[in-house]
Amino acid sequence: MGRRKKLKSFEKVLISDIAAEGKSVAKVDNLVIFVQKVVPGDVVDIQIIKKRRNYLEAIPTKFHQYSKDRQEPFCSHFGVCGGCKWQNLKYEQQLAYKQKQVIDAFERIGKIAIPQIIPILPSPKTEFYRNKMGFTFTNNRWLTKEEIDSETDGLIDRRGLGFHLPGRWDKILDIDKCFLQRDPSNQLRDKIKDYGIFNNLHFFDLRDQTGFLRLITIRIANTNDVMLIVQFFENRVDEIRSFMEFIKEKFPEVTSLNYVINPKGNDTIYDLEVVNYHGQPYIVEEMEGLYFRVGPKSFFQTNSTQAYNLYSIVRDFVDTSKDDVLYDLYTGTGTIALFMSRSVKEVVGIESVSGAIDDARVNARINNIQNAQFYVGDMKNCLNDAFLNQNPHPDIIITDPPRTGMHPDVCEMLLKIECPKIVYVSCNPATQSRDIAILSKKYQVEKIQPVDMFPHTTHVENIALLKLK
Repeated sequence: MGRRKKLKSFEKVLISDIAAEGKSVAKVDNLVIFVQKVVPGDVVDIQIIKKRRNYLEAIPTKFHQYSKDRQEPFCSHFGVCGGCKWQNLKYEQQLAYKQKQVIDAFERIGKIAIPQIIPILPSPKTEFYRNKMGFTFTNNRWLTKEEIDSETDGLIDRRGLGFHLPGRWDKILDIDKCFLQRDPSNQLRDKIKDYGIFNNLHFFDLRDQTGFLRLITIRIANTNDVMLIVQFFENRVDEIRSFMEFIKEKFPEVTSLNYVINPKGNDTIYDLEVVNYHGQPYIVEEMEGLYFRVGPKSFFQTNSTQAYNLYSIVRDFVDTSKDDVLYDLYTGTGTIALFMSRSVKEVVGIESVSGAIDDARVNARINNIQNAQFYVGDMKNCLNDAFLNQNPHPDIIITDPPRTGMHPDVCEMLLKIECPKIVYVSCNPATQSRDIAILSKKYQVEKIQPVDMFPHTTHVENIALLKLK
């Protein structure tokens, strides 16, 4: 059997750019090389680890020069966790590359001219900005290099509570401190893990699908309401009661304490009963005097502060009047629709998830909003001639689809409706520009504004205003 051919290495390579999905790029002899754990401006020796048809992948083996745009990562888990890949890049440069990502998507993918691009809106908080986090229990946590080198592997407690490693569904990194969610998130996670270990409760085995403690979800609202959802794999009544009583007594700041019995092959709870053990079955977020109930299954923008700023930009873009009818497509729990309701005559929201529409109707009721109607249905099937005949014709359409963008049938229906203004909000500029290219038959882009919802990650939100030609 022949020996496997060794892949190439290169010396003193300049990392020149960042490409889609935040991958750092070098070019050697017209070869495009994606290099891990480096930033533009670094000069490094690299070892090729994978050969693809149009590019290579590499890791750095030696640094000759560090970029002026580098910064020291603030989290001890950086480089292993994978959650905040840009902690080693100064925030100003993160913003610049995110804005470039949006421009590249419009110009290269959509072939769309941009008359005006407003500079990206930074996040007011670059740490502790998330309102929702999930942590997974494991009986076989990922070991650090120091633990492996200690030669005491068999004596190490492998129980942990933390995040999936990138690309590894069965490997969990135990977390000491996470900088994404404010207190009491870290204390809750640590005390829950300690309780499980002290009481010798069975942590989940992801491969064998056995165990008792499976996952926790923590939500912290801008009103300081705190929700905890504990997923148990097995319905052990006495152990669940003791576990929940411990949390109730130890953390009185938890205003919504819930649990789920989840014996399925995945972690989703949308088809499961959530038991409210203590407190209210929801938490409340606030925006400009509007209150939004957020239940265990509800969607709410993960960065509450920046979500308000994003909605404010959308409102400024559409420049509404009291006679306008506004359609909010992919309305979710109706947050944008209800936020806009006070400045228009009528709001019509459409969403495929029935539970989200239930939330939207509740939120309309508690805020005494009477000019909002919500409908459940798959967008490509719901937004049709019959729907338009039953509802007033829109003056403004806001669309905020999932990462995959809009179905082509929805784009074609928007062309048919000929609404004067469309505001397209997207968490994926690539699919956004693809859809806008279809809409360009009748619409032109007036302006766009990127918004940074997730500092230290490669993700960027973008708002585009389209007007009928």
